[in-house]
Amino acid sequence: MTPTASTASVAHDLWAASSDIAGACLDHPFVRGIASGDLARDTFVTYVGQDAIFLESFARAYAFCIAKAPDRAAMESFRALLDGVFDELRLHGSYAEQWGAPLNPPPLPSTSAYTEFLLEVATDEEAVAACAAMTPCMRLYAWLGQQLAPVTAPGSPYKEWVDTYSSPDFEELASTLEALLDRLVRSSNGDAGAGDVAAHYRRAMELELAFFEGAYRS
Repeated sequence: MTPTASTASVAHDLWAASSDIAGACLDHPFVRGIASGDLARDTFVTYVGQDAIFLESFARAYAFCIAKAPDRAAMESFRALLDGVFDELRLHGSYAEQWGAPLNPPPLPSTSAYTEFLLEVATDEEAVAACAAMTPCMRLYAWLGQQLAPVTAPGSPYKEWVDTYSSPDFEELASTLEALLDRLVRSSNGDAGAGDVAAHYRRAMELELAFFEGAYRS
């Protein structure tokens, strides 16, 4: 579930501070079309291909986080999260078969902007900064899935997308990354990378909205 005040944390506070962007994502015609089933097939096919590109970069960012993790517990958490990305990529493989979606199309500008941001942070900065740049994707998708689940049309061809991101398994991954962000922020004590946590989180949320817009308008 979405973090509440009773579980206040850095991750919760950053999510709350970007609630305006989360709401804009939920209200975006791409996301509304997922729930209603009215989203054009070609638009969803474009999204699947672009998301596969993004997820490959997300996996690479996790790999950098494993290498930079401050301790074994953090390494294990990042590894479990990396496994979750490969589960998503397998789902996209099934989408490709079902929808005829190419999984290696030329990236849209919105996709390139997001992947370049993630990989730059993961490559050049500490694990806490990369974690801040990656957490919004996981929390946003879990939240969108949970918000859409009660209102998704039973006959929507995209119901599997909603089922995936509203599932307890995906919520567990999102919560794991949030807990890891909280722990890394606490342990950083203001060291290099920690000061950019809020800025990276907000930027990633902006890029999430741009990603939906890019797929929808392409």
